[in-house]
Amino acid sequence: MELGSEFFWFVLIGFGAQLVDGALGMAYGLISSSILLSLGLPPAQVSASVHAAEVFTTGASGASHLAMRNVEKRLFLRLAIPGMVGGVIGAYILTQLPGDKIRPFVFLYILVLGILILLRAFGKLIPKGKINRIPALGFFAGMMDATGGGGWGPIATSTLLARGGQARTTIGTVNAAEFLVTLAISITFFLSMGLQHLNIVLGLLAGGMVAAPVAAVLVKYVKERWVLIAVGLLVLTISLYQIGMSLFHILK
Repeated sequence: MELGSEFFWFVLIGFGAQLVDGALGMAYGLISSSILLSLGLPPAQVSASVHAAEVFTTGASGASHLAMRNVEKRLFLRLAIPGMVGGVIGAYILTQLPGDKIRPFVFLYILVLGILILLRAFGKLIPKGKINRIPALGFFAGMMDATGGGGWGPIATSTLLARGGQARTTIGTVNAAEFLVTLAISITFFLSMGLQHLNIVLGLLAGGMVAAPVAAVLVKYVKERWVLIAVGLLVLTISLYQIGMSLFHILK
């Protein structure tokens, strides 16, 4: 595949992933990472590339949600600060592990996230009720996001919505907090391994920046169930295929 053609596809991936993420509060890293991992890139480089692009896309998304008054300040702080701590820890751990060894576990983690998305789509994720440990939720979501290249939205947004959070402010706040979490993760990756795969970063960034303001408007009108089902099935298909291929090579 030629460089120009590769860049075009990275732009499309970034656009589609950010459109879903900005409207539903999840799936940018999940969609991007699933596809990039399926191309054979090492998990640490995939997560680093996705998060480098996300610094700008989440910034644009967070600013758009802030302008639309979709951000709740107290929830933002309680999610963002512990999320940054968890993200730094997760990113450092990932850079210390060999790519070939960790790849099957990353896809297993992505498989679980795909199942959680489908459960949310059918309203069977978690019984509704007040969350008293939001900082712990932010820490765990940040660490998982750095480790798997995606997971902040599926964990944080799904949990908050399932527990009765208002869709507009929950999605807007999680997207805004994701900017700080992603920035902390990206700095950690940069200090550990430098910036790699610049064409991937720029492609994802270009597509995501265009989609971010569109998604902030769509969040008020989108019917999320069918989009969630589509995303969940896509992630399940990719992860199951990659897990199957890994098992095949092990047993061969």
